[in-house]
Order: sequence, then structure tokens, then C-alpha cells
Amino acid sequence: MLVDIFVQTFRSLWAHKLRSFLTMFGIAWGVGSLLLLAGVGEGFRNGNRKQLETFGKNIIFFWGGRTPAVKGSFSGAKWFNLTYEDYLAMRDESTLAIHLAPVIARDDIRVVSEYTSTNGQVSGVLPVYSQVRNIPLQMGRWINDDDNAERRRVCLLGREITRNLFPGRPAVGNSILLNGVHFEVIGALSMIGNEEQNSTNIRIFVPFNTMRELFPLKGDNSKDGNSISFMNYQPRTFDENEAAKEELHKIVARNHGGFDPSDKDNWEEWDTVKNQKMMGKIFSAMDWFLGGVGLITLALGAIGIINIMLVAVSERTREIGLRKALGATSRNILLQFFLEGAFLTLLSGAIGVGAAMLVVHLLSGVNLPQGFDTPRIVPVSAVAAVLALAVAGISAGLYPARKAAMLEPVEALRQE
Repeated sequence: MLVDIFVQTFRSLWAHKLRSFLTMFGIAWGVGSLLLLAGVGEGFRNGNRKQLETFGKNIIFFWGGRTPAVKGSFSGAKWFNLTYEDYLAMRDESTLAIHLAPVIARDDIRVVSEYTSTNGQVSGVLPVYSQVRNIPLQMGRWINDDDNAERRRVCLLGREITRNLFPGRPAVGNSILLNGVHFEVIGALSMIGNEEQNSTNIRIFVPFNTMRELFPLKGDNSKDGNSISFMNYQPRTFDENEAAKEELHKIVARNHGGFDPSDKDNWEEWDTVKNQKMMGKIFSAMDWFLGGVGLITLALGAIGIINIMLVAVSERTREIGLRKALGATSRNILLQFFLEGAFLTLLSGAIGVGAAMLVVHLLSGVNLPQGFDTPRIVPVSAVAAVLALAVAGISAGLYPARKAAMLEPVEALRQE
């Protein structure tokens, strides 16, 4: 009986090819749109996350703050840099901030190799810096505790600075001059992101204590030679970023005159965790919006199938009456028209899913702009599409089928 029903279904669809195609196209378009729109939103989310992770995972940059000229008043507030003593206090007292990595950075140091010379961005860092920031070694090794403790004159080169100083030649094992001081190159980094969008590619890294001894910060806020440029650290957990910042603010405010640390406008920092949370909310809202658009499109396709099945019931009224007169039960008629609607829906949905997967596959070979990632089929949206498709198939097949099954044989045979 099932074979006969499917044969009749194919005959009915083939007899009305254009109408069947347009109806199936509506369902396929709805399913494909739902998957692709959700996939595009996920691509944006992944692209933003990967871009932030080129700097480091869950990283917070802390530059310093402003201290009031008069206690209790922020008019005439004066900028101050973080100091090495601030770092030691944060390291010893903080429980919510981990992997604290102070940085001394200068871009006025003359860099000379055997082949060329340039002005480089030189950063003095501790070994823990590589646990906070993204430091992919291409060759050689990273700075260790002995390098820092003994103030060794060793360095690592970013990818672009390596190309500039040692064009077509090995850098590791050679030496360079930093303001006339010899430094041995112990490592070279791989390219990070796009060369023009990540300053690590044009940076030279030296041990922190070596930097403090040879190239301390200059300027009005660095007269004592004990200042640091900024601090990198991570919150203990992803959700403790705000608490970690408040904890460090209290420590630094105490060390710089005991001013009120609660005014967030007085601190210069960049919290990538906060950025991720904010972008996550934006992309979640985008997912709901795009998914809603896809579901509405799918619902319109389902309405089209209900319509075509109702037309089929109207056109085949005499056929239904004849079959009932010959012994077909209401259940037989109900099953036939239900399977026709469900088959039409499932076939259309399968075409939509296949088309969406094909588009995603084709896009995987396209170079997308920085911050965008290749769309991918999201499991949640795929499940939502299947469930919506099942509801659409049941609705599209059940109502017209029930209408057909309820026809009285005598009344059906009277129809012209």
C-alpha cells in the first residue's frame, strides 16, 4: 500500500510540475536561509574571538591612572605610570589576577644588524608574558628566569623585524645592537594575524630586568627610572574580570596617595574579556534575529505546501469518493494525503540543507576580511530547522489529509 501511495504521490507532483517546484522552492529556501543566516552570525562571532586571541586569551591591559591634585577633587588630576613597586604589590596581594606581566616598551631605540638598521619597538618582559600574550615561536626559545635574573643581553625578534634585520638569512644565533649594546638573538616569532594589524610582528623582546637596567622609561612621569609602560594580566576566571580590575585598582590607588579607586574614568585599561562578553550579547541577538527571519521564511513555505495540498484535495474529490465507494477507509485516505504533504516537505528540506552545506563549503575557500570567519552549519540551528521542518510537514500534510478523509463518498462523487 505504501508503494502505491508513493507512486501516486510522484504522479500527482509530476502532473503539476511548476506548482510543485515553486512550493518545494519555498521550503528549501526557508531551510537554507535559516542555516546560512545562523552560520553567518557564528562566522562573525568566531572571527571576532580569533582576532582578540591574536593578542592573548582573556587578557587585560592596564596602563595606569590619574591622581587628584587635591584629595577628593579630580580637577587638575595628574597622570601617573605604574611602577615596579606596583607590580610587586599586585603580584603579592592579588588573588583574582593571575599571570601578571609588567612591560617596559620604547620605540626610540636604534637597532642595527650586520645587514641593515632601523628603529625598533623594544619591550622588556618577564618569562610569564608568554602565558598571557600570543607568542608563537618559529625557532629558538623564549626568555627564561635565568635570563631575567642575570640581566642577560638576549632578545627575540618579531616576524617583520626579523625580515628587516636579516633579509633571507637566519636570525637565531646572530647578534644585533640596541643603542650600541650587543644582544644575542635567541628566538624568532611566527607571523601573528596580519602584519600591519599586530605590533608584535615589529617588536623586539628582551628580559625585563635587562630593559630596566639599560633602557628605562623616559619622560616627566618616569624620572625615577622605575616606571613600567603597562601591565598585562588575566582574571582568575572569565567572569571575574571586573572583580580583578577593582582589586588591582585598590592596590595601585593606595600606592599613589590613597585616592578613591572607584571612579572607572580615572583608569586607562583595555579589557578583552569585557569586549568578548559585549560582542557575545550582540551576536546572540543577531542569531535570534537571523534565526527568526529564517523561521518566518520556512513558515511561509509550509503555508505554500498546505495550500497546494488543499488544492490537490479539491481537484481529486471525485477520486476520493470513488476510492471510498470501492472500500478505501478514511484512514487510507488520511495516510495517503498526509504522506504526500510530509514527503513534499522533507524532500524540499533536504534540498535546502544540501544547498546550505554546498554554499558553506564554497565559502571555506574564500579569503574573508580580518574579523570575519567562514560561516558554518551551527548544530543548534540545524536542530531548529529539523524541528521546524517536522512541524511544517505535519501541518502541511495533516490538515488537508483530514479534510480529504472526512468527505462522504456520495457527496464526493457528485463533484464535477
